[in-house]
Amino acid sequence: MSKKRVIAIFSGNRAEYGLQFPILQAVKNHPDLEYKLIVSGAHLDKNFGSTISEIKNDGFEIYAEVEIEMAGDTRTSTSLAIASGINNLTPVLDKLNPDVFLVYADRFEGLAAVITSTQMNIPTAHVEGGDITEGGALDDSVRHAMSKLAHLHYTTNEQATNRILAMGEDPWRVHTVGFPAIDLIKEGSFENPENIVNKLKLDTNKPLVLFTQHSVTTECEDGELQLIPSINALIKLANEGVQVILTYPNNDAGGQSITKVLNRTSELKNENIQLHTSLGRYLYHGILGLAKTSTWRVACVGNSSSGIKETPVFGCPTVNIGTRQQGRLRGSNVIDANYDEEDIYQAIKKCLYDEDFRLACRNTINPYGGGNAGDLIASSLANVDLNPKNILRKGMNLLGENKNGWFR
Repeated sequence: MSKKRVIAIFSGNRAEYGLQFPILQAVKNHPDLEYKLIVSGAHLDKNFGSTISEIKNDGFEIYAEVEIEMAGDTRTSTSLAIASGINNLTPVLDKLNPDVFLVYADRFEGLAAVITSTQMNIPTAHVEGGDITEGGALDDSVRHAMSKLAHLHYTTNEQATNRILAMGEDPWRVHTVGFPAIDLIKEGSFENPENIVNKLKLDTNKPLVLFTQHSVTTECEDGELQLIPSINALIKLANEGVQVILTYPNNDAGGQSITKVLNRTSELKNENIQLHTSLGRYLYHGILGLAKTSTWRVACVGNSSSGIKETPVFGCPTVNIGTRQQGRLRGSNVIDANYDEEDIYQAIKKCLYDEDFRLACRNTINPYGGGNAGDLIASSLANVDLNPKNILRKGMNLLGENKNGWFR
């Protein structure tokens, strides 16, 4: 009997875990693989809901908890957090020495993780590379840096695959698998309407807005200024009878100023506004799923990637605010709005009350795969050649290059 490959999977925050769930599940169920889950970042922070409890409730065993010290809300906070992540993760990976280390997306926690693993010559897989968000967040730079460090790439769409190939990555390393979150959505793995109503004490006769707005990390000092128009538009809608669910942002630089505004908004005691540190994947997707029904009027609002990548599957009308998701592949259910109260207000009204647009949203085409990303990733991890001479030695294959120099 051959030895199972040990796949270490790193999870650094609540949103990331919701997207990693199908991968964890597929690796756990694969006969030739064994998962070791390393939990870090905001999962361990009570200010962001201590979402490690959600992981435990889902039945996944945790191999290690790695602290990343995100103290403060300034431009130095993230760089110091990355340093602490590298320092604290190194002995964990040294002891475990997995066959493959898997990281996700484009956040600073993942960057710390991929720097650590690749400098220790551990074959590293990166999920969701090649995407583009041109709107001022550091995400693009982080994501592309992680891709160049990693040895295997699992992308959500063909455009992303082509970008990674354009970076010079060997074609055999790059796999288009789709967006993992769609696996769970296609399975119907989200909360049902009756439980949503009971848990959140919702009125089925009132429209509903689900709101998340993160800091734009290259403009972290402007987080509060960028949020105020959104909040003013939402308060206006709440006063008109629209139910508003606010959720905390990521723990990025600038996030604390956003959290303070959200807390002040909650203190207004408007009966139609409620604030949550974290809803969890199951409940969050359940709320988006209400858009599939003809009886609910639901809109997803903010600047989270979930509003771009997860809402098309539910046919949920979406308002994307500001520049954070600029350039990202999207469905026809998304309306872009500036940091302007009236612009945001009118866009949300269209999502909730424009019957033609709501119908078009329910029929929007999902550009992010067919719902089997987890299985495709697990199968690849089980079969890829892990000979160090192949997996660790990366080439640089660029179109237009020849042995005598360059041409265009």
